[in-house]
Amino acid sequence: MRRLFELGKSRVVCYMPAYNASGRIASVIGNISAEHWDFIDVLLVVDDGSVDDTAAIVIGLKRKYPKIELVQHPHNLGYGAAQKTAFRWALKYGADAVVMLHSDGQYPPSFLRNMLAPLCESADVVGGSRILYGDMRKGGMSLSRYYGTTFFTKLENLVFHQSFTSYHSGYKSYRCAALKVIPFEKYSDSFNFDSEMIVGAIRAGLRIVEVPVPTIHGKGYSSLKPVPYCLSVLHTILRYLFGRI
Repeated sequence: MRRLFELGKSRVVCYMPAYNASGRIASVIGNISAEHWDFIDVLLVVDDGSVDDTAAIVIGLKRKYPKIELVQHPHNLGYGAAQKTAFRWALKYGADAVVMLHSDGQYPPSFLRNMLAPLCESADVVGGSRILYGDMRKGGMSLSRYYGTTFFTKLENLVFHQSFTSYHSGYKSYRCAALKVIPFEKYSDSFNFDSEMIVGAIRAGLRIVEVPVPTIHGKGYSSLKPVPYCLSVLHTILRYLFGRI
């Protein structure tokens, strides 16, 4: 029988991959409202080998926010690797669900409830969609990134036989039961990890729901490099076509 998920009753881990995030992580955590802290059991920060003051800032914040836990990688392993660490931690902790919050402020904490709410129904995976929210360009997204995102989403829908509006949002939540059937350990350590997780969920026959989230772009909000990322997306598509993912 499917286990019920209820906000405030189920165990939720909000996890934050962080790499050299000292400039924004304090304000992101500070913007988590009391309402959201009520249903977050643990705020897990995975410091991915930062060489700035990220870890020290998080340790200092723990005095004010005791639900914070910090895990540190000895060196930079990658965005996907940070998520794998968070998933392992949450599964060992016995969490019912996880929701990701970026440490650079690209996704507002005020949407955490929206990201978890579909799990209370029948969703296994929730993806934030900036397209559903409105014109991504009004949120500061460059034209090249806008058209690239649009092109790859259409291509992926064609290949995966889906009708999603976005594969490339970093605002995600998962039932932990889904993490047990998606082979995330086999996926990349790069920024393409989010897309691979969606493909894995499709392969596993899980229910994926999209919710609108705003676009927040600008200088310093992301370290993603467009050309390597596009190549990694193409690689994922090819692996899917040849039954490798």
